[in-house]
Amino acid sequence: MGEAPPAPSQAAKFVLGLAILVSIFTPLGAQAQSATLSGTVTNPSGAAVTNAKVSVKNVSSGQTTETQTNAAGLYSVPNLTPGDYEVSTSADGFAASTAKVTLAPGANGSADVALTSATAPSLGDLGIPPEQAQGSAQNQQLLDKRAHMLLIHQRLGLITTAPLIATLITSNGAAGHNSSASGRELHATLGGITAGMYFTTAYFAVFAPKIPGNTRRGPIRLHRALAWVHGPGMVLTPILGALAYDQRSAGEKVHGIAKYHSTAAWITGVAYGVAILSVSVKF
Repeated sequence: MGEAPPAPSQAAKFVLGLAILVSIFTPLGAQAQSATLSGTVTNPSGAAVTNAKVSVKNVSSGQTTETQTNAAGLYSVPNLTPGDYEVSTSADGFAASTAKVTLAPGANGSADVALTSATAPSLGDLGIPPEQAQGSAQNQQLLDKRAHMLLIHQRLGLITTAPLIATLITSNGAAGHNSSASGRELHATLGGITAGMYFTTAYFAVFAPKIPGNTRRGPIRLHRALAWVHGPGMVLTPILGALAYDQRSAGEKVHGIAKYHSTAAWITGVAYGVAILSVSVKF
């Protein structure tokens, strides 16, 4: 019979044990350092967007991981290396959205996305340049609030055109030889509704968070310039209208500055219409 192989030395046993420990704990340590990014994708009304495409790109390495939202609008991307990531989201009928998020070692990150309608103005249209739209996570909440308020501003602005047009149309029944008390009442009521909706709409633009270094360009510059026409007009027109209303109700012919009520109303209406078109139609 042959001789038995020599027993491994204590040093060899130590090296072997150390190798086993390293092989066990190295992947566990790497797993503990990885991060998971998750979030919810919603539409402008806050409802979940199903099957939205979510692309998570590592800014440093360029490696991209893609996934989709489930029936609840949720997405999750596990086993990500800590670092800066660019999250791009898209879905049919909505404008694409891009945001940045930083993942810390071993920590889970969250990036909720509120998609806007494809017909709504982009952040660039609203005066927010791409470098700011893709800024730090610290500024993202401020950008989201501004974009949300400006989107409400745009929608209310579109709705306000209905009573504005109706007010202009009923002006024929409130002035001239064919005017009547009921015509004046209807015209005044519609004018009051228009003014109320207009100033509500303006609130969301005036009090939207301001972004430092924000440079207005393109259609938004025209939109803002026209506000200096229809804004004062929305203040002046009701005042002149009230004077004209009192004069007609007293059986008098409209006179003095009140006779410029109609002119101010039409200038205001045209300026407002052009302002709406400037951010609603791409050119």
